Amino acid sequence: MADELDHVMMRVSDLDQSLAWYQTHLGYEETGRWEADTFTNVFLAPPDRADDEAQLELTYNHDGRSYEFGDAWGHIAVRVDDVYDAYEQLLNGGVEDYRDPDSCGGQYAFVKDPDGHEIELVERENGARWGLDHTMIRVEDGDAAIGWFARKLDYELVRRSELDTFALYFISPADSPTAMSVELTVNYDDRSYSIGDAWGHLAVKTDDLDDEWERLLERDALDYRDPESCDNRYAFTKTNEGHEIEIVTP
Repeated sequence: MADELDHVMMRVSDLDQSLAWYQTHLGYEETGRWEADTFTNVFLAPPDRADDEAQLELTYNHDGRSYEFGDAWGHIAVRVDDVYDAYEQLLNGGVEDYRDPDSCGGQYAFVKDPDGHEIELVERENGARWGLDHTMIRVEDGDAAIGWFARKLDYELVRRSELDTFALYFISPADSPTAMSVELTVNYDDRSYSIGDAWGHLAVKTDDLDDEWERLLERDALDYRDPESCDNRYAFTKTNEGHEIEIVTP
């Protein structure tokens, strides 16, 4: 399998406000939209993204609901040339000061969007500026989580950082230098996590939905929402710790 991640979905409470934020501060363009009776999905990305770079999906439900931030989801990370310059640019544009580069050892920084979703700035030489670099999720069992992505999706462990109180494991499809990766964070204090509903899912793209779904089931992936239940447009499974993974055709 080893297909790239197509998008990461987050839910927002005010679609117009969120669109304005991402378009103004990150220069994102709308690449697609799905208007349904009860919700709207909007896809965003930098205008110069490569074919294997992921998109951001914002979901707005029309019933005015509010959302709970679980801690099983962490943040999205976007690529910049210089973290200090990028952070200053965002603040000058009206983004609130959250975690500046100095507070993060000069290696990265964080801001928040209008709904409170955390966005990390990371320095990268590859990919579009402000393009999605990775999505961080927290897991209780690092070995099991790495094994799930390796067995189900053929993803590889491409980078690791093991510190005093936590470890970070980056997993990604092979030979995709600008594809979004998944950062698995393992804290050593045996805490547990809640999913919440402010975050939605990660989506993996495939050329053949039915074939990929059958392959996932053969690899003992959870049969959560099969293609038929989703009008043969997409399907969903879950990781061993309950993070939703969508399978989509481009």
